[in-house]
Amino acid sequence: MSRVAVSVAGVIEPALQAAEMRRSAARPTTELGAYDFYLRAITAFFPSTKERVIEAVELLDRAIAIDPHYGPALSLAAVCHLRLLDDGWAKDPATTRRKAGDLARQALQASDNDPGVLVNAALVLARLGEDIGAMIGLVDRALALNPSFARGWYLSGNLRIFAGQPELAIEHVETALRLSPRERLGVPLWAMGIAYFFKRQFDQAVAKLLLAIQDYPSHPPSYRALAACYAHMGRLDDARAIIARLRAITPLVLPSASELPFRNPNDRELWLSGLRLAAGETE
Repeated sequence: MSRVAVSVAGVIEPALQAAEMRRSAARPTTELGAYDFYLRAITAFFPSTKERVIEAVELLDRAIAIDPHYGPALSLAAVCHLRLLDDGWAKDPATTRRKAGDLARQALQASDNDPGVLVNAALVLARLGEDIGAMIGLVDRALALNPSFARGWYLSGNLRIFAGQPELAIEHVETALRLSPRERLGVPLWAMGIAYFFKRQFDQAVAKLLLAIQDYPSHPPSYRALAACYAHMGRLDDARAIIARLRAITPLVLPSASELPFRNPNDRELWLSGLRLAAGETE
């Protein structure tokens, strides 16, 4: 497929999905099937807040009750549970963690040739500590199936961050933004910001993270990354102001080292030391 064709496909596919979601939203709930509940869950999930993620989980539970082997609903439910866990919104973190992993594995069993299922499941399982090389392999397979899949490129960037490959992460996120420039920018810009953070290019990281927060003000990881950046730059007043904003969104300011997805020990220490300094905490 030519680069032009890939770019066109990257624009058309999100537009078609948006039209499908509008159609589903117009239908009464008494007429909805699994696919309709799934579409409504996508609408509820983006952009994410605690309330919207919980709403998406409820819609996906209804989709899965209708079709227990519906891979897209299973994989999105796994992502939703991961968000509740990562953002400090889970009532029972251990149960939420287990649900996220179980749903991701069920999704792979149900739809192992669906690019969306592959990348969502890979993200969740990589975040939960599965072999990062194997999870990158799932994303690579998804992109071989659909080279114009913008979310696939974005999540590939995420996994490259986990793997300690920030240069490749930036390249893949830039590809995602080029394929789908009208998508919300906040989360891709967060990914680029953290990649620059791990490259120790703090000025560039701050620029991306400020834009990410502007576009997506309810995304806790952006605040954590920005606070850590400011701390390492010696801008402690700015770092503490960002921590105060973070606390208004979630009680989870400083994840434990064992909960972090970063495989590179130096990356983990850079992240944690910056956050500890910003939050005024010691080991």
